[in-house]
Amino acid sequence: VKFEWGDKQEAAFQLLKQRLCSAPILALPEGSEDFIVYCDASNKGLGAVLMQREKVISYASRQLKVHEKNYTTHDLELGEVVFALKI
Repeated sequence: VKFEWGDKQEAAFQLLKQRLCSAPILALPEGSEDFIVYCDASNKGLGAVLMQREKVISYASRQLKVHEKNYTTHDLELGEVVFALKI
């Protein structure tokens, strides 16, 4: 299948980005309890979501550095936890 990226796809992508980063998707934290961090790693990058009471507080992601692309899955997952807790 040929990959196509035109005006229609760009508009949908921009709308999705806007909705993921605006209310009611993102919420302000309430107090300092009940936080949950979801994180994952792949052979392309690291990603994390900070949540409180089923509401998204923050997203974070980054691409892997050149040397990290050689890491084992276990090491990437551990690196993801460290990355998530630093944000």
